[in-house]
Amino acid sequence: MLGTYYYHEIIRKTIIGFGTLFNDIKIKHKNSSDAVISELSVPLSYGPAQKFLARLEQQANLNKPIQISLPRMSFEMVSIQYDPTRKTGISQTFKAVDGNQMKKVYMPVPYNLGFELSILSKLNDDSLQIVEQILPYFQPAFNITIDLVESIGEKRDIPVVLNNVSFQDDYEGDFSTRRALIYTLQFTAKTYLFGPVADNPEGLIRKVIVDTYTNTDTTSAKREMRYTVQPDPIDANPGDPFDFDEDWQYLGDSKAYSPTQQTDIW
Repeated sequence: MLGTYYYHEIIRKTIIGFGTLFNDIKIKHKNSSDAVISELSVPLSYGPAQKFLARLEQQANLNKPIQISLPRMSFEMVSIQYDPTRKTGISQTFKAVDGNQMKKVYMPVPYNLGFELSILSKLNDDSLQIVEQILPYFQPAFNITIDLVESIGEKRDIPVVLNNVSFQDDYEGDFSTRRALIYTLQFTAKTYLFGPVADNPEGLIRKVIVDTYTNTDTTSAKREMRYTVQPDPIDANPGDPFDFDEDWQYLGDSKAYSPTQQTDIW
């Protein structure tokens, strides 16, 4: 079974969806009369905060006028863990239609992806502006919709849970030491991982027959009704306009119970 190639890009899509939450945050600077003198979009990058701190503390090129601009944000995926609390039956499957082809896939496996968002700034007010634009949306979760498996149209709301908020202020040092305010927010995205999507060998269900009895013991029941339904035309594909042919038949004395009924479906 292992070795069958498939790649739904679910983890990649979850990372992109998480980063999209924070890619349009702005801060404003005001003067003593409360007038806005500047507005800045906070840049967002994927990577550990330690990388940006190293750039802040080290300067390979002494002639470079600007080493790194603050404030800025960075995020990265730090963990991936199976979530047994959202487990479903491993043998269950569900089917979906891709064009005129029926697809079958097993139920997804729940996994939690851990993320860490770092906010770096040199002014405390800049950090507070960024944090206040984030925290109210998480109570403690915020849902993002992700197209997990495009071939079967499987879209799900993925909760992103805020777990913890911490900050660090490196204010001690001489005048040549650069100050860095660091807020660290830890999140958990509760996503699902799907296995390979296979063509359903059984094909489309084109006829359904249901027998109803007046007694739970079908061998001794005096009355039996049979309900039959099928599409019209019988070779209609998903997405085509078609009707339903319905038929009720009384099997107690093998006489037809009622004429065929039709309902328009588009």
